[in-house]
Amino acid sequence: MAFHPYLNFGGNCREAFTRYQEIFGGELVLLSMSDMPPDEPAPADQADLVMHAALTFEGHLLMASDDPTGNFGGVQGMYVNYTVPEVGEAERVFEALADGGEVMMPLAETFWSPKFGMCVDRFGTPWMVNAEAPAQPS
Repeated sequence: MAFHPYLNFGGNCREAFTRYQEIFGGELVLLSMSDMPPDEPAPADQADLVMHAALTFEGHLLMASDDPTGNFGGVQGMYVNYTVPEVGEAERVFEALADGGEVMMPLAETFWSPKFGMCVDRFGTPWMVNAEAPAQPS
């Protein structure tokens, strides 16, 4: 059993997931509202919205869509947590996610991690980036 974040965007899902693929790598699948079956067409003004995005990388799955209601109020009450084994990778990912966004907590050493930080990326997605603590000798 696994949990997989499913994010919503206010019309910029394609741009966000293209950027996430640049950062994380992996395989990106994007389905537009225009890909709906002909017997259930999307409204013309929603044809370019993303109906479903899926980014798979290193055993992870991140999914999303654009909110077709036009009432998207931004992501609230959650963070996407990304944990990596190496400090250097945590620094690379955090810097890339924070670029053009807002750093909520700079990447720094904590009592549980050699590097941990929080940011909201330029697309409005809140992130926690965490480097795993080295294994303690037994």
